[in-house]
Amino acid sequence: MTSTPQLSISISPHLTALAMIADALAGRRRGLPERWRKTISSRVGRQGHRAVRPLAAPGYSVVPDSLVPRTPVSGDVSVQAQIGALRDLPSDRLINDLEQAFGRGPLPAHWRSAAERPAPWLDGYASALADVWHAAEPLWGRARALLDREVRRVGVATVRGGPELLLGALNSRIMYGERGLLIADVEPSTYELGDRRIVLVPMLAGKDAVIVSLDHEEAVWIAYPVPGAETLWSRPAAPAHDELSALVGPVRADLLVAIDRPMTMSMLAAGVHVAPSSITYHCDRLSAAKLIARERRGREVWITRTERAEELLELFRR
Repeated sequence: MTSTPQLSISISPHLTALAMIADALAGRRRGLPERWRKTISSRVGRQGHRAVRPLAAPGYSVVPDSLVPRTPVSGDVSVQAQIGALRDLPSDRLINDLEQAFGRGPLPAHWRSAAERPAPWLDGYASALADVWHAAEPLWGRARALLDREVRRVGVATVRGGPELLLGALNSRIMYGERGLLIADVEPSTYELGDRRIVLVPMLAGKDAVIVSLDHEEAVWIAYPVPGAETLWSRPAAPAHDELSALVGPVRADLLVAIDRPMTMSMLAAGVHVAPSSITYHCDRLSAAKLIARERRGREVWITRTERAEELLELFRR
């Protein structure tokens, strides 16, 4: 790209979910912490694991457009909208997208199973996206301040005429200079921006994660790790425990602090050294107060903090 870029920003979490799928399930390691890789992998069912295998092929970065049927070019895209678009996508659309991506000759081996059974593949990939988002959504909620700050940063660069400086500071895999916008990729190509704008999509992803689409007729989009994302990977600063304990009780305060990521009942019991029978009782009370959400998956019950709990913990961190 060689022309002066016009920038906009989209807060579209479905690309965060895709980046986490690629890193945690498909082996394209881009800096996601190991504990989050394990959490995400444990939440995705067998069908989802099978569906994401084509993303793991070494030496390939090109994927069919069907992987992102709802693009962030016209506005923000929710994960739910993306999942719905995948489930509604006609099978022949996936076949056409594969031909467009790889030509009419024999497909790369890693995409042949998807081409042979496109409907199950689309359903499996949609299921993987849903499972990953169920694990990552609480983290996304805690990232609100980072995302708001990034919106302001992009706005300032756009209004004050500094898009080139901003593009060069997005990520170590992205550079902007005399040769235009350079993005590190295992399958390099050259594209002309023309009159198209660039849509920036901040993600919660590993520090080296970049997802790019350069084919849309109206705009190109670049998804990149939001600055400061690394502050969210580790356990957040503990709230003022005495004050929180006075409100919900000491055991439940410990439980709320411990559930900084999706956990099973057994994981939670081991982490806070409380008997499983007592965990059930206290989780019942937290659930009644709408501070945790529970979901049964097979023989395990998974627990996450609700947005209400996040706001409560944030209050006592101040």
